[in-house]
Amino acid sequence: MKASADENQPVENRPQALELMFDGPASGPLNMARDEALLEAACADGTALLRFYTWAQPTLSLGYFQPYAERHDHRASAECAVVRRPSGGGAIVHDQELTYCLVLPPWHALSDRPILLYRSVHQALVDTLRASGIQAGLRGDQGSESRPNDPLLCFLRHAEADVTVDGRKVAGSAQRRRRGAVLQHGSVLLARSPAAPELPGLCELTGKTVDRSELASGWADRLQQPLGLTARSRSPSRYDTSVSGDLLVRKYASANWTRRR
Repeated sequence: MKASADENQPVENRPQALELMFDGPASGPLNMARDEALLEAACADGTALLRFYTWAQPTLSLGYFQPYAERHDHRASAECAVVRRPSGGGAIVHDQELTYCLVLPPWHALSDRPILLYRSVHQALVDTLRASGIQAGLRGDQGSESRPNDPLLCFLRHAEADVTVDGRKVAGSAQRRRRGAVLQHGSVLLARSPAAPELPGLCELTGKTVDRSELASGWADRLQQPLGLTARSRSPSRYDTSVSGDLLVRKYASANWTRRR
């Protein structure tokens, strides 16, 4: 395994594949450990990877900078497990949703263009939803970036690249960078969660039940063109498993990490 991705490698010799992983439900700590392990893989060997997954139980994920004490401000999620993400932004109740993680290595053209990456990924989702008859769109300049008094929950905050249906946010993302590589992960609200009753999902907004597998497959297909990569299936490697196991024990399953702020 190389110590870092070779940014000087000629473009024609760089891997042109978008590795795809479709994971089943897992705990919050394990999901976050797997996401960060994939970021490490992007740094180490230049891998570009798209992972779709779900959660074993309703879980509140705090943004990297959010104070832990704020979780007590949201009574509906009081019984939820809590994990801290490696990315910033507001808290998310992970329940009736599809979650994704995209990692791009340092050589990729979008790895250092955060706004364009948000827009590219979210526009592919908009196109996928529209293909199924859901009139989704990007919020555009009607949105605003985070402010000091933003709500606790990410889906009550507004940003330009949010995916909306009837003006309500149904998908958002956050990023983390490391040694030139980027991790972007986010959620699509499929239906209202009892742990976040103030947030309608696609089911409530459109009357449609969206199949997670079909949504993930269609979204992955439409991401190939803007990313300039060809999708292919991949199973977790020994490297992914080893790194995620270490991160799980050392960080994400630790109360010290979760309550660090």
